[in-house]
Amino acid sequence: MNKKDEKQLKDFYKRLEKEEKTFVGYPVNSSFDYSDLFNFLSIPLNNVGDPFCSAYYGLDSREFECEVLNWFAKLYQAPEENYWGYVTNGGTEGNLYGLYLARELYPKGVVYYSQDTHYSVSKNIRVLNLENIMIKSQSNGEMDYQDLHNMMATWRSAPPIIFANMGTTMKEGFDNINKIKETLKELAIPEYYIHVDAALGGMTLPFIDNAPAFDFPTGVQSISISGHKLIGSPIPCGVVLALKSNVGRVSRAIEYVGSLDSTISGSRNGFTPLLLWYAIKKYGFNGFKKVVRHCIRTAEYAVEKFNSAGIKAWKNDHAITIVFPRPKESLAKKWKLAVQDDIAHIICMPQVTEEVVDKIVLDFTK
Repeated sequence: MNKKDEKQLKDFYKRLEKEEKTFVGYPVNSSFDYSDLFNFLSIPLNNVGDPFCSAYYGLDSREFECEVLNWFAKLYQAPEENYWGYVTNGGTEGNLYGLYLARELYPKGVVYYSQDTHYSVSKNIRVLNLENIMIKSQSNGEMDYQDLHNMMATWRSAPPIIFANMGTTMKEGFDNINKIKETLKELAIPEYYIHVDAALGGMTLPFIDNAPAFDFPTGVQSISISGHKLIGSPIPCGVVLALKSNVGRVSRAIEYVGSLDSTISGSRNGFTPLLLWYAIKKYGFNGFKKVVRHCIRTAEYAVEKFNSAGIKAWKNDHAITIVFPRPKESLAKKWKLAVQDDIAHIICMPQVTEEVVDKIVLDFTK
């Protein structure tokens, strides 16, 4: 590498450092320090195959991955003898896996998902070639249960595959699992599958009192969580958990790697399980609860500050996302705001403080 190349890298890092200070529109926690793990970057870690089975490859972090999975299984009260999961490349892969299991269980099933669902879900549905119906959303981003009832009544002969959100992309709306279950009961539908996209809410709601429930006792069959959002990671990652009895339908023994092929990916990142393990050990349940409390308080402060400045802002209960009218393009670019139609949002991740909110409001009112 010559001096020009070295300068290019140095300048790039400086630019990222500067841009990070005004990064508030996307659900990414940048407040992390994994320097204790840097040595592992010199080893070609690969968690190929089933995390709960040994493999010939040897250079893996399965031990740590299983600890991570066990922690999440307890968090979501997964059945002790009937759960399975793995560390994914992110929420999209976890959602794909949940829908994949649902399709194998109900090949003639129909996927029901709200119009506020993440854009990648329609892509996953196309990949799996699943019949699907988009359900209307309420104004807060939550699913419209009457529309769900009407659509399922129309297609009552096909097993429903319900794609529920615990934090929609723009408004952080939460779908109510109990209302979904009530709708299924009203229609006397005995066979169904409920998958939960908890990319953001999966690491906020369990630490908030009286928050919407979406754990396994509610009747869901799989959950996808993001690791680089609330937890924070320099590499995108996530976790998917499912009922082991359903996973058995897709598992195959592979002699070449000496393990079961139960995952979407073949080769899997062996470093990201270490990142998640490290964060879990560092914070624990009580530590994450403090982090989430900070995020909630900042979001409440932001709503009050925006409205006091004459900018109509709101947020859902238990959410860390505040929604407001779409600002001019220069402000959206400066603060890296996610925009859609006539709205924009700020997601109050751990690095977003009241001081940052004050600066944003000052910019908006100039």
